[in-house]
Amino acid sequence: MIHYHGTPITPATAAARAIQSGHAFISFRHPEQLGLALEVAQSFAVDNGAFSAWKSGKPITDWQPYYEWVAELHRYPSYDFAVIPDVIDGDEAANDALLAEWPWRERAPWVGAPVWHLHESLERLERMALNWPRICIGSSGEYAQVGTPAWWTRMSEAMDVVCDKHGRPVCKLHGLRMLDPEVFSRFPFASADSTNIGQNVGIDSKWRGTYTPPTKESRAQVMRERIEAHQSMTFWERVAAPIQQGLFGEAA
Repeated sequence: MIHYHGTPITPATAAARAIQSGHAFISFRHPEQLGLALEVAQSFAVDNGAFSAWKSGKPITDWQPYYEWVAELHRYPSYDFAVIPDVIDGDEAANDALLAEWPWRERAPWVGAPVWHLHESLERLERMALNWPRICIGSSGEYAQVGTPAWWTRMSEAMDVVCDKHGRPVCKLHGLRMLDPEVFSRFPFASADSTNIGQNVGIDSKWRGTYTPPTKESRAQVMRERIEAHQSMTFWERVAAPIQQGLFGEAA
């Protein structure tokens, strides 16, 4: 699977260590390290920034600037896909309307990937999986916190729908905010992302002990290696939810 590390990561030298010859996840809301990703990363994907805007209390309503941004980026050789705009806690009608508005829906469906939110119906998930080459899975509503018992149950229900009787996904699956080895290693994901490195590389209290990496650059390298040492499942099979927490005691 592809491990996408979310930017920005401070300082830029640590960001370079995190995505050098790897994969970057660039947010429309914080695109300042796009140039770095184009220079050093193997590939990059684009996040629409809806989650960050929603958390700030200022959800995005005009998506035209995002469409224009993607229109430029999707022609770059290292571009993978863009997350199609979504309403985090919206109803299915609101999100279906955004899918219908996506400029590349018919002529180049690979350009973008729609989001299925865990609080939405399994029927919508099945419909999307059969009509798009890739879908993103986002945690929302009563399942907003990755890793809770309810979240694991709902994810299992989703996998039962989106995988065939042999456990093979019917399309590529991307886990939004799921780049915790305890999470992505239990699902047949093609890719996943998180801002785990960006969130933790500068917090000194997270790094203790005799062999603590001395620089933010080396911290970024350690985190990347620990994350990328794990891969997703090839075939879906129900497994027990893990007891232990994520890489730094929290979901990615």
